[in-house]
Amino acid sequence: MSKHPEPSPLEAFRFRYPLRVRWAEVDAQNIVFNGHYLTYFDVGITEYWRAIGLPYPESMHGTGGDLFAVRSVVNYHASAHFDDMLDIVVRAGKLGTSSMTFEMGIFRAGERLISGEVVYVNADPVARKSMPLPARLRGAIEAWENGAA
Repeated sequence: MSKHPEPSPLEAFRFRYPLRVRWAEVDAQNIVFNGHYLTYFDVGITEYWRAIGLPYPESMHGTGGDLFAVRSVVNYHASAHFDDMLDIVVRAGKLGTSSMTFEMGIFRAGERLISGEVVYVNADPVARKSMPLPARLRGAIEAWENGAA
């Protein structure tokens, strides 16, 4: 069995988005239902796009491509509860030719609850064939991750 790398600590992420757990997201065990964490990841990625100045989906108009999620991983370390204030954290872990991997985390008061990743591939939306990431997108992500405003 392969060992997974240790998830990144909160300080490793430049982008953070606060989110309060809503009543509708808590299950009969009085904890956040596991599937909601992927929704939290999606909210974090959407806000990451805004932070780098390329809100989705507008930023993909005119590129000839669109982004398709091809892999999601969620690692559960501890549970969130109703009314908890969470930090959804996102960073670009890897930029390939046509794909990008986002490293994700969900923290409560500095405690890591969830870690994971989401992989997207840029592809022609009709032919569903991969194509290179748009230069503008790659440049914005690289600039953000290197500390640019």
